[in-house]
Amino acid sequence: MSQELKFIACDLGAESGRTVLGLLKEDRLRLVDISRFPNGGVKVGESLYWDVLRLFDEMKNGIRLATHQHGADISGVGIDTWGVDFALLGPNDVLLENPHCYRDPRIDGMMEEVFTIVPKSRIYEETGIQFMPLNTLYQIYAVKKMNPWLLETAKSLLMMPDLFNFWFTGTKVCEFTEATTTQFYNPRSGTWARGLLDLLEIPSHFLMEIVPPGTVLGRIRTSIASDVGAKDMTLIAPATHDTGSAVAAVPAKGKGHAYISSGTWSLMGVESSEPIINEKALSLNFTNEGGVCGTYRFLRNIMGLWLVQECRRTWAQKGTEYSYSELAELAANAEPFKSVIDPDDVSFLHPGDMPARIREFCKKTNQPVPDHVGEVIRCALDSLALKYRWVLEGLESLMGQRIEPIHIVGGGTQNKLLCQLAANVTNRSVIAGPVEATAIGNILIQALALGHIHSLDEGREIVRRSFDVVTYEPRHDERVEAAYQRFKTLLPQ
Repeated sequence: MSQELKFIACDLGAESGRTVLGLLKEDRLRLVDISRFPNGGVKVGESLYWDVLRLFDEMKNGIRLATHQHGADISGVGIDTWGVDFALLGPNDVLLENPHCYRDPRIDGMMEEVFTIVPKSRIYEETGIQFMPLNTLYQIYAVKKMNPWLLETAKSLLMMPDLFNFWFTGTKVCEFTEATTTQFYNPRSGTWARGLLDLLEIPSHFLMEIVPPGTVLGRIRTSIASDVGAKDMTLIAPATHDTGSAVAAVPAKGKGHAYISSGTWSLMGVESSEPIINEKALSLNFTNEGGVCGTYRFLRNIMGLWLVQECRRTWAQKGTEYSYSELAELAANAEPFKSVIDPDDVSFLHPGDMPARIREFCKKTNQPVPDHVGEVIRCALDSLALKYRWVLEGLESLMGQRIEPIHIVGGGTQNKLLCQLAANVTNRSVIAGPVEATAIGNILIQALALGHIHSLDEGREIVRRSFDVVTYEPRHDERVEAAYQRFKTLLPQ
């Protein structure tokens, strides 16, 4: 690989988005930050939407900057986003409504109502997906109840990255890793679970063909190409679910490790060659999300640094701005394990006054109520580390083996306190990095699709050569065990 190849990754997260240029040469990958922009739900009345037109424009601007600064000879462009959210297109591909954010209150109570029609066990047997009220299945059931005309009018349902891919190329498909987040994809048959939708009287005529990660979707539209300064640019579907791309970039050797993709969410799991769907996996509420190169990501979704992000936003609204590094320092100086929460309690799902919700949870469970900022953040970080241990124990039980080390990738690796807590609480070595794993994985799958690299193992070797990691060894803390036993009493029984 003597010639330098250029790839663009458009990586959209729930809090921010970025356009990254990847320069691949001689088995090394270098990243160049092109643009960054904020993201987040936009509240209109009681509803929470994504500003998809602005996000589309931000991606076009990022590509324009990349071609202007580094030349138009771009080998490929790939887009990844979060999972579960979708757009409905009507006749002539008109966007029927602005896509809702998965934290929109319309989901409240929908999952429980669905269970009265289709048993929970039946849904899991067909899909193998973790039960979360934000899943596409319950969102689309909410649409059926509240605005059935949308489903009757819709000609196409596109998940978020699929929508952007369509706008860029005119190609309408659903990429595999994103399809699996809906909870109406059947991993055993490799097709949409149309029978499940039939039981809920939800139409399925608008579901698109499912394509694997690494599918070349085609040239970007001529009008966009001229706008961004590129005459001939190919768009490739990576693992369009951002966690799928992040896991592709885990710099692991062989098997036996766990990963945590750490950001707004913490997604902790292992790679599997086939879905794991059984009663124990159901009881522990584990999920089988699509991976790359014929794998599944057997994992558990954990609320993640959303807790810290929303605390920070709440304090900013009240007039006090904190950087993430300042919050981590304040937390490091607070008493460990004074109070703990279940990060996945439904009270923490929606936007709002997160510090007040954390305090209320502690009060309700007869624990000391966190007072100052450092105590609130420490409570959140301690609780995340304890949840990692609980998930790790479940993984080891299901896989029948000890799992080590734990690779943490993504933006959360910049929180050194959380990385060390993860090592201490799980009693496992933690290898943290790379930070930009999602963009890296996005680029690797593009390169794999075009034949510039030949396997996932080769791609991960490139990651190991190109990016530094930090290893955190567990430090004994006698307070951990008592905190963990207390933590387990807070979990749903």
